[in-house]
Amino acid sequence: MKTFLTIAMLSALIAGPVLAQTAPAIPVPPPARVMAPPPPVPVPAVGSPTVALNGDNVVYSYRLGAGDKVKVTIFGEPDLSGTYAVSGEGKISAPLVGDVQAAGLTAPELQGALETTYRQGYLKDPKVNVEVMSFRPFYILGEVKLPGEYPYDNGMTVVKAVAMAQGFTYRADEKHVFIKHLNGLKEDEVPLTSNAPVQPGDTIRIAERYF
Repeated sequence: MKTFLTIAMLSALIAGPVLAQTAPAIPVPPPARVMAPPPPVPVPAVGSPTVALNGDNVVYSYRLGAGDKVKVTIFGEPDLSGTYAVSGEGKISAPLVGDVQAAGLTAPELQGALETTYRQGYLKDPKVNVEVMSFRPFYILGEVKLPGEYPYDNGMTVVKAVAMAQGFTYRADEKHVFIKHLNGLKEDEVPLTSNAPVQPGDTIRIAERYF
């Protein structure tokens, strides 16, 4: 009897490691990757200027205002094309359709508004192009030799504006400048650098320096 039990125990000890080695391993799947949601895309407020950075320069998507002049071309309709000034009410007076809101719109937005308006019973499939011909003026005040109103040109900077006003007076603060944008509520103080931009309708003020 002892001999039988001993043989049985030895057989179990030998068979145990063999079964452990031959038993197939159950694969464990890797943990699922959790993908982070994409960041939200900022949406500009309606009517706000579009601003983009181009190196060190600020590029503005220009919005029309009173005093601007635009050239409207309607392809195939030369009698309906022409150059129009944006009125103090912010509108242009276009043939057939009358007053159309322009202030606050970019040139492509005005183009779309005109196409929609002319499509309402006037033209079947109007193709309109809008080009800004001249911008509303800017103003420079304070410690410059000839303060006043000046015509705006593309790429206008504070330094160019001061040059148009015949330069600083001897009392001028040549390190800082105050700029108030059209319809702005307050002046912004900015360093007077060669690339400080000026927008159409801005009022620039050169302050007196403190001795």
